[in-house]
Amino acid sequence: MPVAIITGASKGLGRALAEALAARGWDLVLDARGAEGLREAAEGLEKYGTRVTALPGDVTDAGHRVELVAAAGKLGGVDLLVNNAGVLGSEPLVPLDRHALDAFRAALEVNVVAPLGLVQEALPQLRAARAGAVVNVSSDAAAEAYRTWGAYGATKAALDQLSAVLAVEEPQLRVWWVDPGGMRTDMLAAAEPDEDLSGTPTPADIAPAFLRLLDRRPASGRYTAAALVEAR
Repeated sequence: MPVAIITGASKGLGRALAEALAARGWDLVLDARGAEGLREAAEGLEKYGTRVTALPGDVTDAGHRVELVAAAGKLGGVDLLVNNAGVLGSEPLVPLDRHALDAFRAALEVNVVAPLGLVQEALPQLRAARAGAVVNVSSDAAAEAYRTWGAYGATKAALDQLSAVLAVEEPQLRVWWVDPGGMRTDMLAAAEPDEDLSGTPTPADIAPAFLRLLDRRPASGRYTAAALVEAR
């Protein structure tokens, strides 16, 4: 069975992707900071009969990243790395003139440095895989100028550029950086607590778009979930 590492898998998009892959028979290595939420997510996948290793920890910790990749190696080697874990920096979001620099540095560590570190750790296994792939979860804030989203958007723009260079340097892999669009998640609620999210898609609504990447294996590049859904 193919093996995927998914960070930030206790809730939101990470959890939805874990369920979607488990339903297809994938074995999983799951990460999240909250041990209880991660345990509940892993238990919810038992019905699929796949192997699930849940490792709570912080992706900014190099030792934790080593553990994630080692766990994937025990399952047969990582075929897919999903860098989904992310933080806003400031909650709720604020304009750049009021954004705490320490919060921005923390967001850079989680949203940019940690994904690169995990890619570096996983590359030997990904190169050895028959169809190795990396999915880096981006945002429309990486490409558009939205008030109060500047610091978070800057981290995602940096992740996009790292993804683009990785795609050039590792042409045998598929590297997809994907903008999922607005989702009804705790993160979006924290970013804009006064917004009505009742009509916003759920992560479960968005997950099938990511599966289309695995089904079709398009060229490495930047994709939006909306475009992937439309391209049936």
